[in-house]
Amino acid sequence: MADTPHSVGDILDNLSEQASDGKPVSVGDIAHTFGARTFGPAIMVPALLELTPVGAIPGVPTTLAAIIALVAAQKMLGMSHLWIPGFLKRREVSAEKMDKAVGKLRPLAKFMDKHFHGRLERLTHAPFSRIAAGVVILLCCTVPFLEVLPFASSGPMLAIAMFGLAVLVRDGALMIVALLISAIAMLGGAFWWGSGGEGSG
Repeated sequence: MADTPHSVGDILDNLSEQASDGKPVSVGDIAHTFGARTFGPAIMVPALLELTPVGAIPGVPTTLAAIIALVAAQKMLGMSHLWIPGFLKRREVSAEKMDKAVGKLRPLAKFMDKHFHGRLERLTHAPFSRIAAGVVILLCCTVPFLEVLPFASSGPMLAIAMFGLAVLVRDGALMIVALLISAIAMLGGAFWWGSGGEGSG
């Protein structure tokens, strides 16, 4: 059983351990690394993976967004235990790709763990965390449309990752920043999609 993570570095350590035997890592394996503090890591890890080369695989951003939306919906409903359907649990990524993704995320994790922690903690609990979950679902809904444009889905995923980090480390100030980035990401995505549509006409 993986230790309960309390930082982004802890999560990456657990993911690296999952991939250490060289076997493909499934969504179920990744969920195992979340420990008891489920909601934050469960939305943050898929969002961070989308920002790595793993997210360049066609269909992966949309799959990751579906997983995140499922988790966020359960948070909105107040469920205490994370449920993931079997067909998603069985989705796999190679150990090599997972190792590369973890390596790419190490510098970002170090920065996050150093600068984000314990401010305005009240904003990371209900009802604010459920409001954040609703915003996360809206962001996820934009990903399938943005995936067809280069790097466009990274904006919503960055905002989602920040929401997850805010809940993980109980940082309400970061929650506010994540809300602002969400608004920018959705407006930017709409503009980017509109520009792409005009360019293809």
